[in-house]
Amino acid sequence: MQPSVFAEAVKIWKNNFSKEISVDELKFELDLHKKLLNFFQVGDFYYFIMNLSTVSFDLVSTSITSVLGYDPAEVDLYFLFNCIHPEDQIWYTNFENENVNFLLNLPKEKIPKYKVRMDFRMRKKNGEYIRLMHQSIAIQQYEDGGIFRTLCVHTDITHLKSFGKPVLSYIGLDGEPSYIDVKIGKPLLTIATPLTRREKEILLLMIDGKQNKEIADLLFISKQTVDRHRKNMITKNNFKNSGELIAVAIKNGWI
Repeated sequence: MQPSVFAEAVKIWKNNFSKEISVDELKFELDLHKKLLNFFQVGDFYYFIMNLSTVSFDLVSTSITSVLGYDPAEVDLYFLFNCIHPEDQIWYTNFENENVNFLLNLPKEKIPKYKVRMDFRMRKKNGEYIRLMHQSIAIQQYEDGGIFRTLCVHTDITHLKSFGKPVLSYIGLDGEPSYIDVKIGKPLLTIATPLTRREKEILLLMIDGKQNKEIADLLFISKQTVDRHRKNMITKNNFKNSGELIAVAIKNGWI
């Protein structure tokens, strides 16, 4: 992980949410079970409560062990951020910046009526990557409407989405409109991957079951060019065959 990416994410939270507040000033109304019902679960999940004033976790559920393999005691914000795939850390940071712009421009009474939803790849303790759906919702606010605590749920959706770019959406509750696949600016940083852009295009079509001639026609290149790219992907990464290439690429989040 590039430390500057995490630092940028922390800066977003601290600049927009960090305030001094005493317990007596809080109007903390948290019904965890009711809030969890607002999240439609499609796989194994864990949840945590994030304190935006201290930029830390107040609670991490024990179910994180069954999903990622980590003990809740060893998980803090930096640790969990470091588990996000390096390419997706950039997407996540850009998404958080977009979230600030969206949520803090809402009337304060509407902020708890929106659920932020995004997806990214997360590394398990055994080194494998899975695709998680991140959902978060404000559960405590300051008098002026600023967000103090959020409830976040991470659900394993690898069986639904094994590859593809992360997507950001805002899901309206209690009759509020939803905004799906919200567009953001360009990534903050560029991170090198084992595959070139063209190799990724070819590999995605290979995963889709296309033969080299079909791939060539779809990409408007020669079959010889596809043959060469396919061979290069296998040899430069020391794979035995295309099956191993595809398996490792999906497992390690190369696509």
